Formats: sequence, structure tokens, C-alpha cells
Amino acid sequence: MKIYNTLTNKLETFKPIHKNTVNMYVCGPTVYNYIQIGNARPVIFFDVVRRYFEHLGYTVNFVSNFTDIDDKIITKALEEEKTEMEIANQFIEAFHKDVERVGSSTKYLAPRVTEYMSSIIAYIERLVKKDFAYQIDGDVYFRVSKMKDYGILSGRNVEDLTSGARVEINDKKENPLDFTLWKKTDVGLKFPSPWGEGRPGWHTECVAMIEDIFGGPIDIHGGGADLMFPHHENEIAQNHALNHNFVANYWMHNGFLNINDQKMSKSEGNYIFVKDLDVDYMGFRLFTLSTYYRSPINFTDALLENYITEWQKLKRTYTQAFYKLDLAEQLDESVLPIEAVETIKTNFMAAMDNDFNTANAITELQNIAKYTNQKIRQKDQYSELLAAVKTFETFFAILGLDPKTSRMSKAIKSMYYEWADARKNKEYDKADRLREALSQKGIL
Repeated sequence: MKIYNTLTNKLETFKPIHKNTVNMYVCGPTVYNYIQIGNARPVIFFDVVRRYFEHLGYTVNFVSNFTDIDDKIITKALEEEKTEMEIANQFIEAFHKDVERVGSSTKYLAPRVTEYMSSIIAYIERLVKKDFAYQIDGDVYFRVSKMKDYGILSGRNVEDLTSGARVEINDKKENPLDFTLWKKTDVGLKFPSPWGEGRPGWHTECVAMIEDIFGGPIDIHGGGADLMFPHHENEIAQNHALNHNFVANYWMHNGFLNINDQKMSKSEGNYIFVKDLDVDYMGFRLFTLSTYYRSPINFTDALLENYITEWQKLKRTYTQAFYKLDLAEQLDESVLPIEAVETIKTNFMAAMDNDFNTANAITELQNIAKYTNQKIRQKDQYSELLAAVKTFETFFAILGLDPKTSRMSKAIKSMYYEWADARKNKEYDKADRLREALSQKGIL
């Protein structure tokens, strides 16, 4: 398997730290609002990464956090006259619903920042003790000047960053690039610390939780491209200062999802909440995975509609094949290797092994659909059809696409046989009515 490592900008062979185990961490949401469709892209993609590793037989320890204390949460709480925890709990619940909507699993470790405060404070204390951080008036800052490799992930250098004037102006800092590890505050939820009451800086939360949960470097750290700088860059700086490693052996970043060629922006009103998508969410998932994860996606209503239609075709083909097998008498359920099917399967796995290229994998999903359609129309092709259906199911499981198909009920089978008899007896009106009913249920 090859993974494009953002840290080295190279396609590298994946080698786990621990045999048959993958430890991965993906940055989760700051829970002050519903997630928009761009936020759903890493939710979908890294769920597929987990699914594929598990398909290969790995044990995957998947962690994605909730930032449940932040200035934005405090502002939202004041606006709605609620506590920060009420706001955080509300949108964590909403997030889980959206994750389920798009077909991703919610069964993973989801640490909340407020639950790891002692670990975060201890992490900052170690940075202060080693002189990589300093305290002024209750605020604690990281000394970027002590990190020779600062910018290694994003490819930026300190001189350009300093002259760019895109950094916070703060007279307390020794260097404009120094970032906050601990923020003194008397507003909102705050915690006791050696530097006074306050709350942690965003960049320290994830890296401290990773150390606490995993106890050392992990295999994969993922997130959106917008997190590469400064968030992930600052994670690396802190962990390299303390532990002399880069947090993860492989860094993976997904591209943006834009709307009508424009970056989504809540301030501009140019966004769509996942919960407001009035579509088949499996079609949206297919749309998201049909572009290589490192490339940007341009969302348009027309393009999404095309993929929803494509999903309906895939689902219909699978369902008709499934039901044809369900109706077969004395079906031998041992799956024999069929050369055409094995070729498609090999190509699908090769695409996934090549940096999780779901776009090419979906091409093979479409190829198995074409093959299946051919076998549906042919008589006595049950071995071929069974092999195709099992392959369909493997692809669906890896990509997280759920056709929600179940075995035929006795009533539906009775309707099918009634339709077959009507055709045989040339009762065309009756056959047409039954065909329409069976078509609506996806049988024909």
C-alpha cells in the first residue's frame, strides 16, 4: 500500500509501527454549530481509510476529537443564553447525526478537550520546563525561534511568515510567530493551572490528547488541508520539542470542497449544512468519493444530482441481482472465481492501495455494475451473478455505501410469481400493474 505523506511530499509504502495495527487520529470539529458539507469530506474519506484497513485485516484504533471549549462556543452560549457545555452537547449530538447521515461510523474514540485538561496542562508544563515555552501575565506561548524545522509540514519558512504580517500582533510575545498554549481568561468556562485560571490554546489540545491516548507516535494523522498551517504545523513543533518525532509517520490532508468555484464561508453565507441536504445521502457520499481525496471538489446542484442518479442506478442493479438470486431455487452459494469479476476486484483493490484512490475504485464499482446487468438479462448465470453480488457487497462495505436491501418477503415473492404467471398467460394489463408495483420496490 502507498500513502502520499504530506510531511515528506512523497508517495510512500505504508509500514505500521505495530504489526497488524493502525493507530490514526483525525482532527474533529469545534462544536458551536452544525457541520457544512465541506466538513463532511474528511468525515467520509477517513471513514473509508479505516474501512479499507479493516478489510485488509488490520486492527484500527481510530480517534477523532471534539473541541468543546473555544471562543466560538462561548460566543454562541452568550447569544443563546446557555452554558458552553449545553452548546457543546447540542452540537456533538447533531454531529453524530450528520456522521450517520453520510454513512460513516460513529463507533470510535471521541475524546473531548474538557476531559483531558490535566494531560494538556501537564504537556504545557513540560514545554515550559524545557524552555520551549514561556509565561507572561498568565498566558503561555510556544517559542517558535527554538524550532529549526518550523514549517516542515507546510513548506513555509520563518522569514516569509514573519514578513507576511499574517500573524497575531501581540506585544507580550517574544516573536510574532509564537503561538498560544494557555490563555488567561475570566470569560466563560475556565480551568485552574500553574499560570492561573484559563483554557488551553487550540494547537496544544490534539497533540496532548494523542500522547495521552496512544503513548507515542501514531501511524496516521489526518484532516483537511486548511489545518496544515498553522494547526498541524504547531502540533509537530510542540511534539518535536518534547519527544523528537513528528507526531505521526504519515500525514494525510484532504482537499477543499468548494461551492460554485468559491470557498465555503459562513460569513458570506456561501455554505450548505449537511442536515439541510434534501437528497439521498448515499448519492452525496458517492459524489464526495468520486474525486481523489487530495484534489478539490467543486460542488454544484447539477453535479450532485448526476451522482445521486448514478447511485440509484448502482443500487437498482445490485438490488435486481440480489433479488434474482433470492428467487433462485436450489442456489449453490459457494462463490466460484469468475475471471471477469476477479479482474474488476483486482483493479479496485489496486486503486485503494494507491493512496486510497476512491475515484478509480468507483470506476471499478461501475464496471461490476455493467457486468451484473449483463448477467441479470441472461438465463442460468447464477454462479456469475452470485460472484458479482458478493463483489458488489465488498465494494459497498469498503466505500461505506449502503443500498439497504433485504431478503424478499413472502408477499413480495408471491407478487413476483403472480407477475411471471400473468406474463406467461398473456394477461398484459395485470402483468403491467404488477410490474409497476415490483419496479417501485426495486425488484424489476
